[in-house]
Amino acid sequence: MTMIDPDWLAAFLREETLPADFAAEVERLHAPLADRIAAVALGPAFVVGICGPQGSGKTTTVRVVAALLEARGLKVATLSLDDLYLPRADREALARDVHPLLRTRGVPGTHDVALGLAVLDGLAGEGETALPRFDKAADDRAPVATWPVVAGPVDVVLLEGWCVGARPEPAEALVAPINALERERDPDGAWRAHVNAALAGPYRALFARVDLLVLFTAPDFETVLAWRREQEVKLRDRLVAMGRAGAMTDDEVAVFVQHYERLTRHIAREMPPRADIVVALDEDRRSSII
Repeated sequence: MTMIDPDWLAAFLREETLPADFAAEVERLHAPLADRIAAVALGPAFVVGICGPQGSGKTTTVRVVAALLEARGLKVATLSLDDLYLPRADREALARDVHPLLRTRGVPGTHDVALGLAVLDGLAGEGETALPRFDKAADDRAPVATWPVVAGPVDVVLLEGWCVGARPEPAEALVAPINALERERDPDGAWRAHVNAALAGPYRALFARVDLLVLFTAPDFETVLAWRREQEVKLRDRLVAMGRAGAMTDDEVAVFVQHYERLTRHIAREMPPRADIVVALDEDRRSSII
């Protein structure tokens, strides 16, 4: 069983502005999760895919689990699917040439899959690998000079993202729109077909690299929207403290989340039977490992 350094945990809770009772969640979820990963990680670059809806706590989980694995002497690299977003100029080109909705980052088709594969290859070998970073406030890739560098090979890669490991939907499922965004801005289904084709194509190779798939589930999609709004409030506060703008309003978040509703619902139906570990969350994000 992983031993948790109480001083580290107290500092982590302060840094993440998490309540003191989050320590119980670390004991209940993150320590057992780290134990299970350590038991099967066969490196180099054993890839743990962590999938879950927006606001489900994936980023926090990665930070805690990485620290717990490192305490065991394992070398860990972390990578978010969000950091693989295509630069804004590339998404503008997709919006012009394929569909306007591809201007908005997030759905399959808006990531640099080749970059992700190259990073995983680098982490499995000798030498240094730069880990991509995306500046969400600027809606663009961060300068390469700011990317953190990791010396390989690493033992474990924690790859997190809202659709990590997702599979495409059946073609017939794409016919009917599921929300106002699809009805009004994708009436012929061209955007959702492009997203689905990306999952069946380039993303298949990236997600095939996942050695252990962990899925976080939410009670329902309404809870996901509430969680995503909470995320944006935290981002807004950080940006204000830095003298920057760029966060969304609650109404803008509601529209933004509609881009992900279809695939979020599909993952919730399709992925649990094949995920290696399923973490069920209640509306307050209290977890239980199934």
